[in-house]
Amino acid sequence: MDIRPALVEDANAIAKVHVDSWRTTYKDIVSQSYLDELSVEAREKLWKTVIPSGGVYVAENDIGQIVGFVSGGRERTAEYPEFLGEVYAIYLFESEQRKGVGKQLIKAVKDDLNSKGINSMLIWVLEENPSAGFYESIGGQRIDSMEVAIGNAKYVEVAFGWKDIQHL
Repeated sequence: MDIRPALVEDANAIAKVHVDSWRTTYKDIVSQSYLDELSVEAREKLWKTVIPSGGVYVAENDIGQIVGFVSGGRERTAEYPEFLGEVYAIYLFESEQRKGVGKQLIKAVKDDLNSKGINSMLIWVLEENPSAGFYESIGGQRIDSMEVAIGNAKYVEVAFGWKDIQHL
C-alpha cells in the first residue's frame, strides 16, 4: 500500500471512497434516504477545493486504485488548547478496513502535523460508528462529545484526543 499526498486529479477517486464508505459505515445508523442522496459529483467538487490546501493523503493499492484517504491540519475550533491538530476525515473502502491502512493514513497526518510543530491532535467520530474503537486502540482518549445534525436527525459525535502524537 502506498500512502502519498493527494493530487487534485484524485478528487473523483477520493469522492467515490467518501460516498461508498459513508454508505457502508453508517448503514443502519444514518437514515437511508440521506445516504442515498450522497453524491460523488458533489464530493468531488468539495475535494477539488480542499486538496490544494494540503493535508490530504491517499492510500493507493498495488494496482494504483485509491482505496482510502485522510485529511487533517490545525484544530478548527480553538476550543481544545491541548489539541492543536485535527484529523478532519478518514475513510476507507470496507474491503480495506482492518488491514493497517487506517494506521498508515493516521501516520501521514501525524507526520504532516509534526512537520508544522504540532504534537497533539483530535478527531470527531459518530459515537455509533463501528470503527470508533479503532481510535481507542491507537491510544486516543475520549475528551468530549456533542450533538450534531445529519439530514433531519441528531447524532452524538465523540472526540478522541492524543496529547502526544510522537508515538502514534
